[in-house]
This record gives sequence, structure tokens and C-alpha cells, in this order.
Amino acid sequence: MGDFIKGLLFGGSKPSTSPAPGAEDDFDDFASASSPSPIYSDPSSSAPTGLAFDDHSTLRTAVPYTKWYRVWERSSPSDFQAEAFIIPFIALLAAVHVWGRRKNQRKAHAWATAHGPALAREFASVGYGKSVKQQLGRGSTSERVPGAGDEQGVLLKEQTAQEYTTYASGRQNVALAEVTVKLLKRYNPMSLAMETALSFFFESFRPPREGVEITMQAFDGKEKDLVPVKRKAELDAKESRFKGLPNSAYDNFVWAVVHKEQMKRLRDERYDVSLTATKDHKSLPVWASVMSESAEVTEALLTRELVDAVQKAGEEMFEYLIITDQPIDKPLKLNEAAPRKRLILSLRLPSSTRPSAYSPTLPLFEYFLRLPDLLVSTAHFRPEVTRKIRTTREEESKKLKRAGEGEKAEERRLEAEKKKKGMRDTRLKGLSAEEQRKFLEKEREKGQKKQEKKMSRKA
Repeated sequence: MGDFIKGLLFGGSKPSTSPAPGAEDDFDDFASASSPSPIYSDPSSSAPTGLAFDDHSTLRTAVPYTKWYRVWERSSPSDFQAEAFIIPFIALLAAVHVWGRRKNQRKAHAWATAHGPALAREFASVGYGKSVKQQLGRGSTSERVPGAGDEQGVLLKEQTAQEYTTYASGRQNVALAEVTVKLLKRYNPMSLAMETALSFFFESFRPPREGVEITMQAFDGKEKDLVPVKRKAELDAKESRFKGLPNSAYDNFVWAVVHKEQMKRLRDERYDVSLTATKDHKSLPVWASVMSESAEVTEALLTRELVDAVQKAGEEMFEYLIITDQPIDKPLKLNEAAPRKRLILSLRLPSSTRPSAYSPTLPLFEYFLRLPDLLVSTAHFRPEVTRKIRTTREEESKKLKRAGEGEKAEERRLEAEKKKKGMRDTRLKGLSAEEQRKFLEKEREKGQKKQEKKMSRKA
């Protein structure tokens, strides 16, 4: 105790700071060990590096230092296992896409090569461009005419990778002709497989198909309204030109020659075909049938040339030929049911990409292009036949008229209720709280009496 006080007052000898013997014996091994030094590898050496210690004395493998472009020295094939699967898969998809687009282009080019001359013979203007008809007239079947196109023009224009279209005009009795070639989605095999699978399980999904649909709109005596003019001189010239032409009008009717596999779908999807009756004809093959509004129409239009063309097209490629004046979708208003005469031909495409593969359907295609002339000359029937067809149209028009009147009556009722409610709200705003309460009570009593009267009438 005395030594302690003496040390405080007179600065005596300081206590030893050395630890007690045996207090830190556990750290003697580390105190005597020398500090580690890192091991560097020679950048020019490809030999495996040694081991090194980090700042916390942990054993690790040293990363070699190399130039930035010498990837092979600091990586191994095991580092690219994911890329080894992804890159070939993407390359395969790209190759299939390119192959599918080129395959579709070849098929469209084959159709144009086979049918382009027939279009050029029947129409004054064919395709997209001024020189397409001249090239087709010279017998040109070069790929630039029906293919992707150039500055001179194209016969077929690629709308999508699976759809090609063309246009023709400048023919007597025909205002215009539109051609749509639809192909498979070869460029997208996943989508094609999904559509095929859905068609097996659901009837609402059509199986993927390749086909062409040609639609011609008839003048029907309306040349002056459909042919555009810019100047009065052109109008006068047009009127003088049309004076010498025969009348292009013919009677209204719906008539079709249909493959039996397409009958149910057409009746469900097309309003115009649903107005007809289906009958087999002895001249047609067993897989085809006639859909007509009158037997006299069938006898006038089902010619021997048409029957031979349908038989030559065959069961595998023919789908339907429709002559109609009614809309495809069921009209909801009276003005939508106005007659608009059209001729429609639908054919399947062969699997081959050679133009010669279209020889079975070419006679039917050429007959179809001349069919408007036959309609103008022969499609004028007895009054009894036209009266029956007109009666069907009038019944449908009456249904639309009644539906339109019902909609108008409902609109008038809603408008009257809205006006009455507005007058009631205006009257309530001008009343005091007590008067509003009495007014609402009277309304409630009136509503209860009306409800009681309804219940008594039902009883």
C-alpha cells in the first residue's frame, strides 16, 4: 500500500507492462512466424500458377495476369457450357426462318408464273406497275416480275411472309379482281405446330392450309359510278364510250359449287351461303355439291365446261366457287344488306414449287375469269324465279327493319326516362327538406301500388 501511494505522489517506478507468464501462450506460434509474401506468375508462362495467401492469410489460387485479348489463357471450355447450347439453337432458328421465307417466295413465284399470262390476257392492268403486263405479254417468267419486285413493277406483292396479293382491272363486265395467296408459316415452325395442334382439339381452329382466293367485283350496270374521272372532258368521253357497250347487269342470286368438306364451315361463316339450299347434281363428282336458291339458276350456270374444269381440278385442290350479291357477314342494319355482286374462287395450292404443278387448276381459273360474260348473257331468269329470290331478300329486310324499329323505340324510351328523371331532380332541388320527404313518400307509395297491380295481374 505504501509503495502504491509513493508511486502516485512522487512518480515512482512504473509497473511492468509485460504480460504475466502464460497469459498469451496461444499466440506464440504466430508471433514467431514470418509474414507471407504473394506469389506472382510469369505472364508469358502457360504453366499453372501456384498458391498464394490473401490479406487474411487464406489460401487461394492466384489469377494469372495476361493481355486483355488472350482469353484462352484465363478461361476454359467449361466456362461456355450455356453458350454451347444457346448459339446453335439461335443459328438453327435463323436458318429455318430464312429457308421458310424463301420457300414461300418460290411457291408464290410459281403461282404467278403459271397464272400471270391468263391475267394479262383478260385484264388491261395487272399487278403493281405499268410494265408488268408488257413483260407478261412477252412471255417473261423472270423472277423479278412475280417475285419481290423492282422499279418496273411486280405482279405479286408480299404483304407478310405468308401472304401475297395482286390486283387486276380494265375488263368488260368486271370492275376489279383481287388475288390473295396464303401460305404456311414455314418461317415460324413453333407457331405452325401450335396452330396444327389446336386444330386437332378445337373445331373453331382451322388447320393450316395453303390456298389462293380470287375475288372479282362485277360492274352490274354501274360503270359510270365505279370508273373514276378527274375532268369533265374525261367524264364526257367515258359516257360516250359506255353508250355503245351492252348492259352489264344481271339478276340477283346466290349460287355456289362447293367441296362437301367445306359446306358446314361456309354455312357457319358466310351469311350469303346460308340463304341457299344444298343439292347434289348428277353432273358433278361425288365430293362436290351445288348450293343454290333455285334449280333454274343451277341449270343455267352449271355448264359442261365448268363441270370438266372442276373434275380436272380434283378433290385435293378445289374448295368452292361462289356467285353472290349478299354480304359475307350477317347485316345488322338495313343499308348493309344492299346487293353487291361478286364472284369468288378458292383453290388449294400444290406442294410442288414448279409452275407445271398448277396445270390441273389452270382451266378452272381461266373459266372463272370469263364467267362474268356468261352471267351478263344468261343470268336473266323467269319472273317466278326472281320473285322467289326477291321474297327471300324482302323477308331478311323486314327482320332488319323490325330490329331497327325496336332499337329506335328503345332509344326513345330511354330518352323519355332520362328527360323525366331530369325534370324530377329539378323539382326536388326547389323543395324544402320537409316537402322533399313528402314527395319521396308519395313516389314510394305509387311504386308499391304499381307492383301490387302487376302481382294481381300475374295471379
